[in-house]
Amino acid sequence: MTLSADLLLHAYASGVFPMAESRDDPEVFWVDPKRRGILPLDGFRISRSLGKRLRRDDYEISVNRDFAGVVHGCADREETWINEEIFDRYLELHLMGFAHSLEVWMDGALVGGVYGVSLGAAFFGESMFSRSRDASKIALAYLVDRLNAGGYTLCDTQFITPHLASLGGEEISRARYRRLLAEALDQSGDFLSPAIPAPQSLLQRRTQTS
Repeated sequence: MTLSADLLLHAYASGVFPMAESRDDPEVFWVDPKRRGILPLDGFRISRSLGKRLRRDDYEISVNRDFAGVVHGCADREETWINEEIFDRYLELHLMGFAHSLEVWMDGALVGGVYGVSLGAAFFGESMFSRSRDASKIALAYLVDRLNAGGYTLCDTQFITPHLASLGGEEISRARYRRLLAEALDQSGDFLSPAIPAPQSLLQRRTQTS
């Protein structure tokens, strides 16, 4: 199947997303899980150890500084569903303003990040990676803070992993997901305007909303 940016946007608005069997498989198929993973924006858990890690402040956070680098980082594993077609289309969505990345840097090196697609007040998290301990957790903490600050109501994670569950991720029915998606698409989220907070400000906001 040949993807296009418009087809991808229509698919996300309809509740489905693309995957490939492997990086070398040129074919792409659509996925519509019966049970959908979401990360409730008011239920993200910052453990004591993650809070301590965030306070160390030995990292830098950026937004959309290296979108391609984040996607490459997500695909840099033994098995990946990101083939060349998917990579190219998400880069196109990024250039169109619909796909965004959040990066974690240490000593000038990209060590973690997350990327996804934004439509209305829904953010469809595609993948994340970590080359340093807790880098993906740091990225998610800042992502959730940004989505809350930007007025988003839905953070889709597609599936639930033990890692996401430990941070507050939930699995819901397809029907409930479609309802949440419809509500989010009727609203507007702003991914770019919120400032990147200092670690203490991020932690204070999480304490106030938890």
